[in-house]
Amino acid sequence: MTITDQSTVRTSETAVPIVGLLSERWSPRSYDPSATISDEQLTALLEAARWAPSAANLQPRRFVVGRRGTATFETILKNLVGFNSAWAGNAAALVVAIAETSTEEGDERRWAEYDLGAALSALSVQAHAEGLHTHQMGGFEVDGIRAAFELPERLVPVTVTAVGVVDSADKLPEQLAERETLPRTRLSLDELVLVRD
Repeated sequence: MTITDQSTVRTSETAVPIVGLLSERWSPRSYDPSATISDEQLTALLEAARWAPSAANLQPRRFVVGRRGTATFETILKNLVGFNSAWAGNAAALVVAIAETSTEEGDERRWAEYDLGAALSALSVQAHAEGLHTHQMGGFEVDGIRAAFELPERLVPVTVTAVGVVDSADKLPEQLAERETLPRTRLSLDELVLVRD
C-alpha cells in the first residue's frame, strides 16, 4: 500500500469515525501529467472491481481501460464533453464503466447499473489505497464510446473514471481551481435516512 501525500488529504467531517480510505477519498480534477500508473496498480484496481458484490453473482460489468499515451486513452478523452475534456487528459488512465444490461440471449440484467456502481466504488477505494485518486464522470458521448469500441446495445457505457496522482489546484483553469478547493459536503444523515429504528 502506498502512503498518500498528506498535502493531498482532504478528510471528510463525518458524524462518527469511518475507515480512513473512505473519509479521505475525494474526486480531484487536477492530475499530475507526468505521473503514471503501473501494471500492478492498474490490475489491483480492476481486481477490486472484479471482486465487488453483484446480484446472483452475475457480474454484469465490463471495462475499457486506456493509459495516457495510448490510442484507447485518446479515444476516450475525445468523447468527454464540457470541461471534463479540459482536465482529464492529465490523468494516468481513463476507465469506461459499462453495464451489461442483458445477456446475449436477451435476458434482462435488472441490477446491472447497481452492480457496476459497487464495482466502481471498490475500484475507487483500492485506488486511494494505492496512493491514487479517481474522478467519475457522466459527461461523455455515449454513442461515441459505443461506436469507438464496437459495443453491442446490451453493453451500456455509464461513466468514465479518471485515475491518477493528484496535483495542486493552481494547475487548473481558474473556475475549476475554485471548485477544487471548496469544502467537501454531503447531505446530513437526517436528510438521507428516511426510517431508522
